[in-house]
Amino acid sequence: MLFKNVKVLIILNLQYLQMESKLRAKESSNTTIMEFVLLGFTDIPHLQMFLLGIFFFAYVIILMGNGIIILITRVDKALQTPMYFFLVNFSFLEICYVSITIPKMLVNLWTQQRNISLSECATQMCFFLILGSTECLLLAVMAYDRYVAICNPLHYPLVMNRRVCTQLVTGSWITAIPVQIGQTYQIFSLPFCGSNQINHFFCDIPPLFKLACGDTFVNEMSVYIVVVLFLTVPFLLIIGSYGKIMSTILRLPSATSRAKAFSTCSSHLTVVALFFGSGIITYFQPKSKHSSGRDRVLSLFYTIVTPMFNPIIYTLRNKDVMATLRKLLP
Repeated sequence: MLFKNVKVLIILNLQYLQMESKLRAKESSNTTIMEFVLLGFTDIPHLQMFLLGIFFFAYVIILMGNGIIILITRVDKALQTPMYFFLVNFSFLEICYVSITIPKMLVNLWTQQRNISLSECATQMCFFLILGSTECLLLAVMAYDRYVAICNPLHYPLVMNRRVCTQLVTGSWITAIPVQIGQTYQIFSLPFCGSNQINHFFCDIPPLFKLACGDTFVNEMSVYIVVVLFLTVPFLLIIGSYGKIMSTILRLPSATSRAKAFSTCSSHLTVVALFFGSGIITYFQPKSKHSSGRDRVLSLFYTIVTPMFNPIIYTLRNKDVMATLRKLLP
């Protein structure tokens, strides 16, 4: 009987020691991850310098193109209307948005040192999410501006006055700040163990979820809720606005008026399709369905392609902007 009791105690002690060692190993693995490694495009090592050149060229185009839009709308008083007021804010937002991710990516491609600290990763993600949400809201505001201008042209100066425009822009900039700070805190409160390699070129939510230990269901649900609020709802509002706009345009008696209205709206719709399309596909997929290669390609659309084509779309398809640009050029 005594032998059996001793045997039971030994087994219980061994089980306790095993559990304690596992907990210590888990704690040590969580605390040792103080930095991540952004793998980026390491799977294509022979194209590193080529990609560096492409992304550097894209970054210069984004800075110059959006900077020119800001400059010409400030110089020409004829362009100081609500539509161009929103466009200036959108261009400034694009400059800030790309500066969160591209410079770090260029440094990684140049030095091949891809480490990023935990705090730097959290900061990058937080600003990226805030500015991305701001872009969604601002695109919805721009759609509302076009809706009022085309569907209620007589009331347009009254509805879209200076105070209302300022309030809409301010609301777009500050609404997402507390939500995305909270979401970033929640994500980085997760325990990260095992690999510290992020299979992406910046700190984004889907690749970080893959490194998290334990159950991330609650975190994924909170991400989906935020995506619905800041991505899906603005997108549906934009679609609804343009449904009304198209209906109004088709009833215009003059073919010239219809062509001008379509030209103005098509520029904005092109940007919306590129940005929202890639964003919705990326963030609405469950964790198990994410593919690292596909996620990287999709994220290039909303981090580089859309900001690069924004100034091209809004200048080449806008006669007023092109006329002002010709005046400035010698």
